[in-house]
Amino acid sequence: MLSVCSAESHENRAASGTPDFAPSEPARESPADARLFPAPMTAKRSTPERESKSPWGTSPWQIDFTIPSQPVPASVDFAIIGGGFTGLAAAAWLGHLAPGKSVAVFEALGIGSGASGRTGGMALAETAAGDLPGLGDVLGVFQQILAKLRIDCDLALPGAWEVGRSNGMQGSPIDWKDSGRLRVVKEVPGGTLDPAKLVAGLARAAVERDAFILEHQPVTGIEWKDRPVVEVGGAHCSAGKVLLATNALSLDLTNLAGHAEPKLTLAIATEPLSAVQLGAIGLAGGNPFYTVDLPYLWGRVRRNRSVIFGAGLVDAPRSRDLTKIDIGKGKAPELFARIERRIRSLHPALEKSKFRHRWGGPILFTENWQPVFMRHPRSENAIVLGAYAGHGVALSTYLGAWAAEVLLGRRKLPHWGALQD
Repeated sequence: MLSVCSAESHENRAASGTPDFAPSEPARESPADARLFPAPMTAKRSTPERESKSPWGTSPWQIDFTIPSQPVPASVDFAIIGGGFTGLAAAAWLGHLAPGKSVAVFEALGIGSGASGRTGGMALAETAAGDLPGLGDVLGVFQQILAKLRIDCDLALPGAWEVGRSNGMQGSPIDWKDSGRLRVVKEVPGGTLDPAKLVAGLARAAVERDAFILEHQPVTGIEWKDRPVVEVGGAHCSAGKVLLATNALSLDLTNLAGHAEPKLTLAIATEPLSAVQLGAIGLAGGNPFYTVDLPYLWGRVRRNRSVIFGAGLVDAPRSRDLTKIDIGKGKAPELFARIERRIRSLHPALEKSKFRHRWGGPILFTENWQPVFMRHPRSENAIVLGAYAGHGVALSTYLGAWAAEVLLGRRKLPHWGALQD
């Protein structure tokens, strides 16, 4: 999911259970200069299916993991719907904790084709509603999950910057013009990662632990019996328990239609900048940032020295089906043009910037900005998890592992995960 939330969400910062992980190695620290980004690098190519043109545009991330085609199993212990961070983390953690159990992940397109492959890759320590009671150490446990599953996703945690147009820090590294003087207000725990490497790493970890991952197998319905039956085209899969991890998509399936608001959030990536340019705009240390007031803006530097900036939300025309959005039509092109003009005006070092990628990513908001993590209203044997409101990069993996433990009966759901009346 793209690392974006509204300024209002940061005004309400609302603590501690942790899965049974072993301690991991400390996170790598980022140097405070442009040596963090030594030279532009060429991304690995993805499989042909994931290179096909999307109406949501093309993100800079390339998922480098091929999954062999296989038939829909007739029966599994656990069925997971959605092949993003949440679903893949749950599948991998189920395989880690219960290697004798059968797990199937059903993905409508390719792994990471939704929010997970279109995020900006900003890893944050809290939900969009803040640090909820019993949430625990998101970033610390996230690192432990990566260590246990042997995933390298270029995680760096130098801290994230909250930036604003008032109360700026003395000597702020960021000093931009954007509807006022934009400076760093506060540093909070956080950093960046490569979302494509995280998706591929989680998928690889799941497959290594004998999970079935079935791409291009959209779930068309669920027959709510004591043992739910997942309908996939003309095939059926009986499952002991089900995790629905489709986030902003398939809202009728998750029963979130009318209870959460899906949007498409927009992002652009510059061509690689020089070390001098990164230093001039204050991003040489690799700290991601987001505004705490309006107009909203977020961003981060990639390892090839390109910078991702994000702002703006697009609604589905006359519906809540984000698949109907084409960023080449409607109001999206003008929104992209505004974002580009805005970026070039931030600082003299950016005024001649060229942009290589323009894309949108699905995002889901609840009224109180808290994630949904609850039983499906139709079955005690099904869990719905999602609605991260832009804070889902580390959080979705963390909660995906938590969901695996709930499915195994080893942990309880958080009380804050239910929809509010």
